This record gives sequence, structure tokens and C-alpha cells, in this order.
Amino acid sequence: MPSFDITSEVDMVALRNAVDGTNRKISGRYDFKGSDARVEQAEKLLTLFGDNDFQLEQMLALLLPEMTAKKIDVRCLDHGDIQKVGGNKVKQELKVRVGIEQDESKRIVKLIKDSKLKVQASIQGEAVRVSGAKRDLLQDCIALVRKEITDYPLQYGNFRD
Repeated sequence: MPSFDITSEVDMVALRNAVDGTNRKISGRYDFKGSDARVEQAEKLLTLFGDNDFQLEQMLALLLPEMTAKKIDVRCLDHGDIQKVGGNKVKQELKVRVGIEQDESKRIVKLIKDSKLKVQASIQGEAVRVSGAKRDLLQDCIALVRKEITDYPLQYGNFRD
């Protein structure tokens, strides 16, 4: 019985390269001279440090295209609030969402079941496994999920015949 998995993964090496590239661009820009502006990465958390809100916006404007160039979907970022740090400094945390959360998994399974396609969807940890009798049904299921779920970066892989 053919099947495939719906997952949400982020290439952490490419993310590290995007952060490094952004920091290089920040250090070379004239409007950031003499400031403590930087982007730090800790596992699945990016922290932007700057002197004011405008600098944080400028750093995001550098980071997002850098991530896109490295083929990282920017929808995986969960933007936190801008926080004041000692003095006149500010920071913002961006969480990197890896894996499909339980609520999102349930939403995908419900969408597939409501579509009346002759496939079965089940939650497998941080992924959703879809199996059906024919490959064409699975391709229709992928098209349906791609069309309906636009706010979350999803990958379709581990296809088995």
C-alpha cells in the first residue's frame, strides 16, 4: 500500500550559514557602525540584538532574504515580542518551528478525512503519514494539503510504493 509522510523540517546547517551571512552584512553596513547589532543562534532559537526597533527591522530585512537564498522557508519562524534590554538596547527572539505541532497535525488529518479521498491519515509523532490504495490518490492528497495549508511550511517525503 503506497504511503508518504508530511513533515516540517529546517536544514540547521543552512540556517547557521544564513545567520553568519547576515552578521557579515551587518558588520559591513555603515548604519550599523558602532552599534551592538547582531544575530545569535542557539539550537532552534534566533535572537536579534540591536540599539532600537528600527535596527531590528533592518536586521530582519537582511535575515529573511538570506534564509530564502539558502532555501529555508521563512514561515518556520515564530516572531516573538520586542523586549527592552538594559539601557536603550532591544532584542527580539525568533523561534524556529521544527516538526508539526499536535494541533496542526490534527488539522491536517481532519482536512484529509473531510475531503472524502480514499486515503488514511495518521499522526506519527511530529509527522503525518498518509496511505492509500493508489499513487494517484496520494498525489491528489498532496495537492489538497498544499492548497489548503499555506501558513505552515510542509514537506512531502518518504514516499513508499
